[in-house]
Amino acid sequence: MDFMTAIDVGASALKAERTHLNVISMNLANAKTTRTADGGPYRRKEVVFKETDVQSPFSKAMNSALDQDVKGVRVESVQNDRRPLKQVYEPGHPDADEEGYVSYPDINVVEEMTNMLSAMRAYEANVSTITTSKSMFSKALEIGR
Repeated sequence: MDFMTAIDVGASALKAERTHLNVISMNLANAKTTRTADGGPYRRKEVVFKETDVQSPFSKAMNSALDQDVKGVRVESVQNDRRPLKQVYEPGHPDADEEGYVSYPDINVVEEMTNMLSAMRAYEANVSTITTSKSMFSKALEIGR
């Protein structure tokens, strides 16, 4: 694996974790949303990651067998969570049903904050790998001087 491949792998992870962080922010912002444009309460979203190639077909043909197994990550999809909605008794709420219950998204703020910290740590780790790769590349150039 060359330096640029390591940076490409890290960059793919940065892009995926940025999307993950955006989805977490969306969930936190809509924790109490009872009405959306589609009708009904907001549904919590989840990010699904999938491995992906970081090299072009030409690059793969030119690399060794060991380098061909290097994979990055990408967001495959953002899906609605299947958890049931929370029913809260609020008879005066404009979105209450005929029995006085309001459907809220089942978003646990503590869980979302934990997911956010995890996404931030993954982002930081990938920034560190890119920085280390750049540093190694720079040191290799200094050897030639």
